[in-house]
Amino acid sequence: MKRIYIIGIIFAALTSCSDFIEEENLSSESAETFYVTPEGFNSLVNANYSQLRDIYGDTPWLYIGGTDLYSKGRGRGPLGLAEYTDLNSTSSDVDHLYNECYEAIQLANRALYYSEITEQTAELSTLVGEVKFLRALSYFLLVQTYGGVAITDYYDTPVLEFDRNSAEEVYQQIITDLEDAIANTADGAYTGRVNKRAARNLLAKVYLTRGYEDFGTPSDFDTAASLADQVIGGQALNLPFEEVFAPGNDMNEEVIFSVQFSPNSISADPDGLGSRQYAYFGSYLGGSEVQGQAPARDYSACPTNFALGLFSKEDSRWEGTFMTEIFYINTDDYTGPSYFTYYRVPKEDHDNLVVNEFYEPQWFTEADSLNYVSTNLLAPDFKYHRWGEYSSEWTDQVSLDYEVICVKKFDDPDPETAFGGRSSTRDIFLARLAETYLMAAEAYLKAGDPATGLQRLNVVRQRAGVADATLAEFDIDFILDERARELFGEYHRWFDLKRTGKLVERASLYNAQIDEANFNGVNALKILRPIPQQALDLNQNNDFPQNPAYN
Repeated sequence: MKRIYIIGIIFAALTSCSDFIEEENLSSESAETFYVTPEGFNSLVNANYSQLRDIYGDTPWLYIGGTDLYSKGRGRGPLGLAEYTDLNSTSSDVDHLYNECYEAIQLANRALYYSEITEQTAELSTLVGEVKFLRALSYFLLVQTYGGVAITDYYDTPVLEFDRNSAEEVYQQIITDLEDAIANTADGAYTGRVNKRAARNLLAKVYLTRGYEDFGTPSDFDTAASLADQVIGGQALNLPFEEVFAPGNDMNEEVIFSVQFSPNSISADPDGLGSRQYAYFGSYLGGSEVQGQAPARDYSACPTNFALGLFSKEDSRWEGTFMTEIFYINTDDYTGPSYFTYYRVPKEDHDNLVVNEFYEPQWFTEADSLNYVSTNLLAPDFKYHRWGEYSSEWTDQVSLDYEVICVKKFDDPDPETAFGGRSSTRDIFLARLAETYLMAAEAYLKAGDPATGLQRLNVVRQRAGVADATLAEFDIDFILDERARELFGEYHRWFDLKRTGKLVERASLYNAQIDEANFNGVNALKILRPIPQQALDLNQNNDFPQNPAYN
């Protein structure tokens, strides 16, 4: 491997390590003396895990922006990533994954360097396997987003010039790291740390994604299918969909890997260190979270009409994903809409609550509408949101509070953590069993065995309560629709569309804010994000290429 580094990233990584040691190393030892102890090396590995919060805990635009499912609402997300107009190397948020993933990679490289000189313990090889998984995850995010990037080693002095490895080389590095992780990490149930199952699951997705590349091979899909089946291991989807996301149930049996949060982990800076996943995907809910009755909402990433229209009456994921009713309360302390009453009152008593907002599903008939209004207790300012009048498209006509339906999957109703701008302590699921079934479905389809792929997909549909799909309708578009229903709001969509070659087609067809012409770059389509300008400016290698759409 070449010793090639980005000076700005080097300083960011050094700052991160320093901050972590200041917090954890109360004896103020130097890195050279601290990391060679079991305590010090463990703290360095923990710093690698902590970096996941910076990669995933903040803005979601590189994961979900510019797709068929989400478009800009009243909050107006970054124009380049959301619409592809004026997308360039200095566009807002383009540099997020580039900076945070390289910071993670440098933390991992530092841990791997010290693993060879630290005190050798029985758990050392396991910790090394965990670090290699985390490095592989960062490289995988980078190569999907930007294409080929620099593969770096551990550094002890800044290097001002670096080259760009090919995407094929980056994939090989990822695979090597994940194979090592599988060989060395622990087996058994998920406890919040990387284990063999999480490593196999990520490797399955890596092979699935590489199979679409021009340097991929058909055997990549076979390998992906086999790995996904190993991860599934005969485990059924035993939990009701809504229970998978129930507050307080973040470590349920279907979670394979997640970004971990806790009150203690964000106590130093709750608004800066918590997860913002709950804050996106819906409209404002009454201003500054009226007296603790509602969560903060960003109102910038809202569901499209297409996304909302994917759900049918029988699909339990509709109610499991969206907050379709918001209740009204009248107490000595507060009178008005109360989003969190949904959680504070047992579900069996919801029929006795007064409704303030209702979002009509697409399958409602006029008789259904009249029946709902006549059989429910309605607030003085009750608002009935008709189908087609609460999506991101609707914000172009009406831009008031409560005008867009909210995603509830990630809600944090704990009064101790729910009311800051970034203060949720809910974990972010990066891998869960239902998605592994859908990965297997896609891999088998691409490997030429659609019958087996269909079986995997129908396991997910059966849990949702909808009819089995048929071979006649089973194709990539059907899989993408199923992934949308199952994974709405989770951080996969842009990667799903890019992987399958459907980004331009589906984003321009189903997102009213995107025209197909928006994808036209200088010399290519904008199906990779641009290398951030700061990285180019800091690099003294003037031959380092920008991605072709932005030259």
